[in-house]
Amino acid sequence: MPLSNATKSDLLLVLVTLLAAAGWVFSQEAVHLMPPLLFMCLRFLVAGGLLALAGHRQLRRMSGEQVLRSLRVGLVFGLGMSCWVMGLHFGKHLGEGAFLASLAVVMVPIIARLVFGEVPPPTTWLALPVAVSGLALLSLNGGQFRPEAGQLFFLAAAMIFALYFTLNTRAANAHTVTTARGVMQRDRIPVLGLTALALITVGLVTGLLSLLVREPWRPTLTNLHGALAGWLLASALVATAARFFVQTYAQSLSSHSHGVVILVLEPIWVALFAALWFDESMSGTQLAGCGMIFLSLLINRWSAISKLLKQWL
Repeated sequence: MPLSNATKSDLLLVLVTLLAAAGWVFSQEAVHLMPPLLFMCLRFLVAGGLLALAGHRQLRRMSGEQVLRSLRVGLVFGLGMSCWVMGLHFGKHLGEGAFLASLAVVMVPIIARLVFGEVPPPTTWLALPVAVSGLALLSLNGGQFRPEAGQLFFLAAAMIFALYFTLNTRAANAHTVTTARGVMQRDRIPVLGLTALALITVGLVTGLLSLLVREPWRPTLTNLHGALAGWLLASALVATAARFFVQTYAQSLSSHSHGVVILVLEPIWVALFAALWFDESMSGTQLAGCGMIFLSLLINRWSAISKLLKQWL
């Protein structure tokens, strides 16, 4: 019996979460061998360049206004990824970092309210204190609240990712805006063109920041050995270009996909991969904190989860 497009979409989105989780492992290995911001620069320039080649027809048809909006999305994404990779660089637990970064899901409605005046669903206000409780548990050190540098970077990344998700959603869909000249209709930006420009912008932003903080480029570029090149290419091709391509294709198969539920699996996969690859383990307090954060994600997506359960039952 052939699978429906909706089922294919859901299965592909599970693959997306696995590719994203693998990207954490690839990136952790690469950051051990080269400066973190330089790594992000090369990773996203390679991935964005490949997607630009694949979507060159869309890019040529984009208007100047659409290009500028795509670059704005990429600028915010670049700042978020800069914080993310510094969290990876300073962090002590990969799985814990994944749960902290996933807080962006809870923050999206709040950022949309603050920036665009959108009314958040009631579940946001239920999820927020649960998420804060989880964050507090992760930051407890010897019974005192002592957040580490890696945790603060991941938390900053989550807040910026929430703004990025909001901007990206508005860019990828048609919507109306109110300006000094009145109400205007903004057309959607082609997804492949938007993604390619955003990823290239991330590469440029992280490269500029790498230069500003004077990361050592020469030793890396002159001694690019096989292991480093392998982790860099795996991050660029598998965890970035392939991930975004598969995600775009999956979303095109069905408008009724349960992606918002499926994508919350990413931090769980990351924690499992970290345990298997790096032999990481968490204390009881850390596990409780991650559990509280995951619960907040489920509360935040409860409307989609309830619909999914009704279909299954």
